[in-house]
Amino acid sequence: MLLLASCNEKTNPETSLHEENPANAEIETEEVLEKDIENESETEIAEEEEEKSIRAPQYVMNPNTYSIEPFGEADPKVVLLTIDDAPDKRALDMAKTLKELGVPAIFFVNGHFIATDEKKTILKEIHDMGFIIGNHTKTHANLKKISEDEQREEIISVNDIVEEVTGERPKFFRAPFGVNTDFSRALAKEEGMLLMNWSYGYDYEKEYMTKEKIADIMVNTELLRNGSNLLMHDREWTADALEEIVNGLREKGYNFVDPNLIKGIEENE
Repeated sequence: MLLLASCNEKTNPETSLHEENPANAEIETEEVLEKDIENESETEIAEEEEEKSIRAPQYVMNPNTYSIEPFGEADPKVVLLTIDDAPDKRALDMAKTLKELGVPAIFFVNGHFIATDEKKTILKEIHDMGFIIGNHTKTHANLKKISEDEQREEIISVNDIVEEVTGERPKFFRAPFGVNTDFSRALAKEEGMLLMNWSYGYDYEKEYMTKEKIADIMVNTELLRNGSNLLMHDREWTADALEEIVNGLREKGYNFVDPNLIKGIEENE
């Protein structure tokens, strides 16, 4: 029996040592845990840095033409899709179409279209699908024809509702009719919003109020070029033509800018 006990101690020196001094086992376990934590932290930091690199701005908006220009090695053959007057009639359908096609866009919303619980639910759904929500004023008023107090209400009230519904304040502002004032420009900057107009748009013109007409002109206009900022609206004919517009632009070799990759006010400063 003594011989057997002696052999066991020789064949399992680690077990014997731990039995004699259990503190050693605890120290080794703590060291392993500390290394695991260090490795996890390093992995998390690396992943965060990689994500930042992927999401870092790659485009800047030209303040004179409102076109989207690349910097660095970003793809220059791109266009930006924007949809105004949402969510009126077909915004959710348009969002679903774009989601299926893998195309990003900015939905510029009006306050009077998100005043009910039903429309707030639609707004939340569009946001949760990954689309950027922009500010298009409360009532679509011509800002040059109203007072500064009224302009403030038109702009700030929309930001407040969008934040209430989505948890985020808009980062882009588009004035109705493309008409800004010194006050609206300053207020948009104060709110951290990049002021945006457009390169071209046609669906509000009577001549193009059919699926066929709007699909053709949006793709074949002579105004289409690298970085074009495309204006569309929450309209029946535009919603029906949206897939054809996207496919037509892709056939011409264009990709679609993720609005998250456009430099905002904070990055510009």
